[in-house]
Amino acid sequence: MIKVENLTRKYGDFFAVDDVSFKISPGEIVGLLGHNGAGKTTIMKMITGFLEPTSGHAMVDGFSLDENLQEIQGKIGYLPENCPVYPEMTVIDYLDYAASLHGLSDKEKPARIREAIEKTELQPKAMQLISTLSRGYRQRVGVAQAILHKPKILILDEPTNGLDPTQIQHMRELVKNLAAEATIIISTHILHEVQAICDRVLIIRNGKMAMDSKLADLQSGARLFLSTDASMAAARELIEPISEIESLEQLSSQGGKYKYGLTCAHPVDHDDLAARIAALIHENGHKLYNLFSETRDLETIFSEISTGEGRA
Repeated sequence: MIKVENLTRKYGDFFAVDDVSFKISPGEIVGLLGHNGAGKTTIMKMITGFLEPTSGHAMVDGFSLDENLQEIQGKIGYLPENCPVYPEMTVIDYLDYAASLHGLSDKEKPARIREAIEKTELQPKAMQLISTLSRGYRQRVGVAQAILHKPKILILDEPTNGLDPTQIQHMRELVKNLAAEATIIISTHILHEVQAICDRVLIIRNGKMAMDSKLADLQSGARLFLSTDASMAAARELIEPISEIESLEQLSSQGGKYKYGLTCAHPVDHDDLAARIAALIHENGHKLYNLFSETRDLETIFSEISTGEGRA
């Protein structure tokens, strides 16, 4: 659906985006995660054609950004950061205006506007001035204009920025519902947004791609933790035949109980490996007190990657 290769954007000697490449498949919900100023918005502006890259290129649904800008923009729904809408217009008048900008005919407009209002639950506010709406409802208006033309790709830049907890929950539910019909990219610096909504995360640091991984894979650690009565020498002898275990580290010992950290080759089926280790411990007459996989939350991973973030 989206293929980005070596995308770069410079301002003088400053690299806002530096040689970024990734692919996004149809139906994915991808979080573009990074500190403020990491380059997320610049990447989104280049994908949507609102900013020209210094070098590199992007393909969207088989079309080249260099040669087919109008076709690509027709396939994308875009909610820019800070939701730029016209406060002096009513919701329905603004959506009618946005529908015209999207190239919808007078015949298509009523049904598309009605559908967008229903999906974003704006029915009670349709005739109100946008200036009278809460921040949460303004964001919904921004999303409504982005989906009027039924885009294949929906790009949302900080969609929950400035919302209260209830409004954030409503926006998350809205995005999940929209994912049934579109590939979605969400730019955010809020970790919980990625965890709550996305299948995959791209972490941007200092304009560069720091990590590209499915969320489930990212949060699965490469270690097993083992608690047993086997001493270090006995434990090493037990696990030595298991090729998937790269190293054994004793973490503590107290009252005849030893705790170990087992670093595993990656990727590995931790459940199968744990079952084999448990069987070996039992077969050799040792006690097994505990055996579990390491789990790492996104906050820990993001902190490890983002240490030293300094660009504005």
